[in-house]
Amino acid sequence: MPLLVAMPSTFTKSQRLQQLPPYLFAEIDKKKKAALAAGRDVINLGVGDPDTPTPEPVIRSLQAAVENPAYHQYALDQGAPELRQSIAEFFRRRYRVDLDPATEILPTIGSKESIAHFPLAVLNPGDIGLVPDPCYPVYRSSTQFAGGEVYALPLTAENDYLPDLDSIPSDVWGRARLLFLNYPNNPTGATADLAYFEKVVALARRHNLVVAQDAAYNEMYYETPPPSILEIPGAKEVAIEFHSLSKTFNMTGWRVGFAVGGAAPIAALAQVKANTDSGIFTAIQMAARTALDQYETLTPPLRAMYRRRRDVFVEGLRTLGWDVPTPRATFYVWIPTPGRASSIELCGRLLEEADVVTTPGVGFGPSGEGYLRVALTVAEDRLREAVSRFARLKI
Repeated sequence: MPLLVAMPSTFTKSQRLQQLPPYLFAEIDKKKKAALAAGRDVINLGVGDPDTPTPEPVIRSLQAAVENPAYHQYALDQGAPELRQSIAEFFRRRYRVDLDPATEILPTIGSKESIAHFPLAVLNPGDIGLVPDPCYPVYRSSTQFAGGEVYALPLTAENDYLPDLDSIPSDVWGRARLLFLNYPNNPTGATADLAYFEKVVALARRHNLVVAQDAAYNEMYYETPPPSILEIPGAKEVAIEFHSLSKTFNMTGWRVGFAVGGAAPIAALAQVKANTDSGIFTAIQMAARTALDQYETLTPPLRAMYRRRRDVFVEGLRTLGWDVPTPRATFYVWIPTPGRASSIELCGRLLEEADVVTTPGVGFGPSGEGYLRVALTVAEDRLREAVSRFARLKI
């Protein structure tokens, strides 16, 4: 029998993959697993994944729906009519915005996949995508996958972490076709008001571009409820907004969200998705209806829990002398790094010396250097323990 000789691999990744950095959260997870494998007691404040269960009414709704054999077949690409109706009613209650369930709403497999797909519906090779920096990395990668060029918009504390749209050169406006926004903002926790969205909509109409507003954290606020960009008159003509049930109802693993906006951008996204997926399991869509229909009772306790965690952690670090701003929304804390250590160096020290996982700000873009992001996705006693471990670092 002849011996099998190992041959060198001829596989080469595409250029579009080669130009991407390693996915930030995958790298963090690798280091965390190595520490856990070594038997260390690690407090994971890295990835923003809620640690408490999905509310019981949503679970019961899925249990009932999954028994229906009609839901075991392919789902409708445009989403179940019942879910689209629930989304429309939720949006009317929460934002006082009327949406046509047939043409202005599209259920999605979470918000990440729809954000990743949307540039394919908008950008041609060589077009510019305006991307905030720091940002959720998918804005950059999806723009590059669509053949677009990324033009970074720095987010600074001096400008309340809002892009300075007046600083964009005229030649960039001339080639820009897409503007990503994300408020409430990951990673900074900043919010945008209606006055800012009004300015954005006016600029989008003037320069003939589409605004993609990622509203995944709209329901994770502490004081003032964040608005929808669709509250601005005329916004439907130039904007699409992405919502997720992941953070709002502790449903990250369920993969369900929705996009809302004008009929044209919704139809374009639907066309891309029709060629890439077959919709959301219909039983999950029925459970999503339950979540949205009971939003007013299911989500406020989660907000209150994160407010308590925020206060425990922020006040605890301040007693150690860390200069920590209080986030207005999201369950993240954006912490300026003390001393001269880079964000990666400081995150490494926190893991090695304190067994605490955090996220380096530079992982969200160059403008994130000088910051750490902490996710408040562990219980209050673990946050207190994390604060005590921060004290081990000699900065």
